[in-house]
Amino acid sequence: MNPARTVLAAGCVLWRRSPWGDGGLEICLVHRPKYDDWSLPKGKLKPGEDPLAGALREVLEETGHMCAPGARLPSVHYVDGQGRPKVVDYWAAEASAGSFVPGDEVDRLLWLPPAAARLRLTQDRDRHLVDALLDALHRS
Repeated sequence: MNPARTVLAAGCVLWRRSPWGDGGLEICLVHRPKYDDWSLPKGKLKPGEDPLAGALREVLEETGHMCAPGARLPSVHYVDGQGRPKVVDYWAAEASAGSFVPGDEVDRLLWLPPAAARLRLTQDRDRHLVDALLDALHRS
């Protein structure tokens, strides 16, 4: 992997307790119309940007929610659609104030229980992050 060509990105597995009274865990997924996929909120880092700061910025931009970062989750490594190596650093993050406004980059947002979130995620590489979140929350 050529580090000079590697695309650096960051994101969060954004979670909340269900507002419907049962207190169950819900995970935020975003739909990106450009790719017609369901993903976790993430995006490319700006030059020199701290990965955690970039992850929190991307969550706010894509979901409209502020969040409190928690445990560091595994990084994901893959080759992007342009053939470049890409590394995405992830954190667990609990959603706080905010509300979603559809846009060009993200047009839909879903809050789903973990099992349903795993099924809805388009990329297999994102599914293990749901498990990593559950492990991190169980340890805390």
